[in-house]
Amino acid sequence: MTDTTSTPPLAEQRPHTLTRADGSIVEDPWHWLRDRDDPAVLAYLEAENAYADAQLAPIEDLQERLFAEIKGRIEETDSSVPVLDGGWLYYRRTLAGSAYPIRCRRPAPEGVHDPRRLPDDLRRPVDPTDPPDDEVVLYDQNLAAADHDFFQLGGFAISPDHRLAAIATDTSGAEVFTIRVRDLTTGQDLDDEIPRAAYGITWFNDSATFLYTVPDDAWRPHQVWRHTIGTSHEDDELLLREDDERFWLGVGRTRSDRFLAINAGSKVADEWHLLDADDPTARPRLVAAREDGVEYDLDHRGDLLYLVTNADGAEDFKLCVAPVASPGREHWIDLIGHRPGVRLEMADVFADQLVLSERTEARTQLRVCDPATGEGDVLPMDEDVYTAGIGANPSFETRTLRYGYTSMTTPAQAIDLDLETGDRVVLKQQPVRGGYDRERFVSWREWATAEDGTQVPISLVRRADVALDGSAPCLLYGYGSYELSMDPAFSPVRLSLLERGVVFAIAHVRGGGEMGRRWYEDGKFLNKRNTFTDFVACADHLVARSVTARDRLAIRGGSAGGMLIGAVLNLRPDLCAAAVAEVPFVDVVTTMLDPSLPLTVIEYEEWGNPADLDYLEVMRSYSPYDNVQAADYPALFVTAGLNDPRVQYWEPAKWVAKLRHTAAGGGPILLRTELGAGHGGRSGRYDAWRDEARVLAFVLDRIGAADARVTGPPVPGDAATDGSAA
Repeated sequence: MTDTTSTPPLAEQRPHTLTRADGSIVEDPWHWLRDRDDPAVLAYLEAENAYADAQLAPIEDLQERLFAEIKGRIEETDSSVPVLDGGWLYYRRTLAGSAYPIRCRRPAPEGVHDPRRLPDDLRRPVDPTDPPDDEVVLYDQNLAAADHDFFQLGGFAISPDHRLAAIATDTSGAEVFTIRVRDLTTGQDLDDEIPRAAYGITWFNDSATFLYTVPDDAWRPHQVWRHTIGTSHEDDELLLREDDERFWLGVGRTRSDRFLAINAGSKVADEWHLLDADDPTARPRLVAAREDGVEYDLDHRGDLLYLVTNADGAEDFKLCVAPVASPGREHWIDLIGHRPGVRLEMADVFADQLVLSERTEARTQLRVCDPATGEGDVLPMDEDVYTAGIGANPSFETRTLRYGYTSMTTPAQAIDLDLETGDRVVLKQQPVRGGYDRERFVSWREWATAEDGTQVPISLVRRADVALDGSAPCLLYGYGSYELSMDPAFSPVRLSLLERGVVFAIAHVRGGGEMGRRWYEDGKFLNKRNTFTDFVACADHLVARSVTARDRLAIRGGSAGGMLIGAVLNLRPDLCAAAVAEVPFVDVVTTMLDPSLPLTVIEYEEWGNPADLDYLEVMRSYSPYDNVQAADYPALFVTAGLNDPRVQYWEPAKWVAKLRHTAAGGGPILLRTELGAGHGGRSGRYDAWRDEARVLAFVLDRIGAADARVTGPPVPGDAATDGSAA
């Protein structure tokens, strides 16, 4: 291994053999990179960082310009729309120069429990430069993070009497949290401390007792505990333990405040337990026992539970009701039956309204219904390519629906809908400093034809004057796993691409959820190859339609989307000029054969269990690390996080080492590992913007747009200004 920065680091090859489930023997000479206690591992990662920085040094000025543009377009001193809850208006403020938000509240007028009854000035964001006199600062995350290189808030759960907050924090990036309890009146932390917790905190109505989850050694939340304020965590009570390694425990609360809920969920099955929220000693009561292939979510109203489920073959899900007193499967009655092609994702239940979040034809929609009959209408939206979703609506009795709206040309909006009159009020639109004219940009959708004839949607945005004659550079983004949808949304950061004439596109490939449950099923397990060939089809479509040219195309994805990038490059090394793979899941076979690693057993229901030779063979056919070939790969920028519990750092490290050894040419291939962070990279917003500026500079340089003239209004800010001192 070299320690210079002018030549690529070459990781030492050490003999190591792995025996696969089918008995085959595989040489893995970079297996040693898994040993984080080996000093040579850290030395290799540091050498890769130094090499990457040296290779990017010629475009350091571009990185600084991009950082200044990002910082200049985002309103650093800002405030969110207040949320009315329990007589208080809750919101967050950010200040220029501060990396994290400040959580605040102010009292609402006495007796007002619905946002539409608030005076207009109280419904809208406060002036962050002149906060109101009655503001109470609940939690300044900047102060909490002051002594840490990394800081993440994993939960901020306020007690029903609004007197206490249980706060979960992580200072390593490993996503294992410490819970502390703060008195919101005095601002002081109590003695209560829970040293090891996962995501999820929910309070009983006595405001003195809460539930939380604890992870096992594989980072799976496998226990639910009950804590009482003023007692030691060693005296906490274990309420539920999940021994099936496919299931993940979570805790929550029905909007009605009647029940606390515990979910044991795998990728393909659910089991819920309810506890009386008024009884801090309550034991969990089963709703319906788990069944393989049966998923369900729930909420509550009156004497009924409302259940979104795929039971009885409802592939795109339906809505059932069941008596609270007898909620077993045999008592489920359809309220809104299965509608093929309309994926029911969520039902938000209120005292007088039922709001459905649906998805059809790669489009989100909200439907407001009568909770007794299920009859209702879809809310009309202003554009063809957009994203709409439910916002914060804590009140069960509200007659106002808060929802969010955005598109690739419309900055994010927070909207209040009067459920009685239908009137809508845009309370805030995401500000863009320096001015933004949406008429200068065009968003549209195209459809690529996959290998098997399937039509794959692509969402695109460009500056309106950019010609579609093959001369424009383009960045194509993809994910395609876990039924997660990459919905079209506005990004002020993306303007640095668009103003340089770059077309931005999202490939809505199979494996995601954009086109319903079948779209997901057709991109997982033995069908996983469709995810990668769909992406290739989208890239080829953009070239064939003269949206871009092959030598002006870059591709990008993260995590499972990073696996997508790796698999696509092995299939088609000639596909593009540059690629970005962030924290990529690329050593698929080896990871899935190791059940001791975080998430592996849970992931069997996403990728398959390689102990089954059919699954093993398919995984082996697409695993990026196992299929590196002696070809000219495009310029490649790879990231990793040393403390990442989701994708272990050694996966991208091994992949890059093998690419360096095997690739015939092309490149360069860069690896940059955050040595003090996890899956999401560095935690402060200025650090995140600098990381994004680095990636965008790499992309622009490789697709011939580094020197493109920047159009549009001047951007506030100076590239020489350091965000931390602004």
